[in-house]
Amino acid sequence: MIKVGIADNQPVVHFGIESFFKGHDKINIVGHYGNFNELGKVLETEKPDILILDLELDGLTSMNFIKTLKREHHFTKIIIYSNLSEQTYTPNAIKAGVSAYVHKSNELEVLENAILKVNQGEIIFSDDVRKKLLAISKQNKSERLYRKLSSREVEVLRYLSDGKKNNEIAKLLDLNEKTISTYKLRLLNKLNVTNLVDLVNKAKKLEIV
Repeated sequence: MIKVGIADNQPVVHFGIESFFKGHDKINIVGHYGNFNELGKVLETEKPDILILDLELDGLTSMNFIKTLKREHHFTKIIIYSNLSEQTYTPNAIKAGVSAYVHKSNELEVLENAILKVNQGEIIFSDDVRKKLLAISKQNKSERLYRKLSSREVEVLRYLSDGKKNNEIAKLLDLNEKTISTYKLRLLNKLNVTNLVDLVNKAKKLEIV
């Protein structure tokens, strides 16, 4: 049996996934987690084969946290299961060691297929992601600007788009406020805008946030 843990803020997600896989002949749900900060300890003791992880899980404020988690618990493969923009987060998720990215808008059969394939060692993402990434690769240079953004820059941009101030973002990412200001300047330069309003609008237009 493939042992699967679910890390998500929403009880309905836990209930829905467990109900779907109840009695499955190959997949067994062995753990439910509601905060990223507890994952290190429970992965060490429960050792699930696969972790289904929402990028908006409480305590998960940086893609680098996933990279560290994966490095410390290499025996557990990670599948991102999220509502966040696929074409934006999939490349950096793969770099962090994630094995698959499934959008929550998909049927649970898609998640089931991902679990089975990832358990066999495959690295996959949904057909929707493939199509979007292919379409983006055909866009002109200005439309592909977001591909120059680092994982950290995408995270800062996401918080800026949520209306958070530099000092709030600094606390969330455990950085100093000056560093956040530097990231903001880089974002303005890379997206070729001069103010925060235009930065956020362009990010939304390009579906970065």
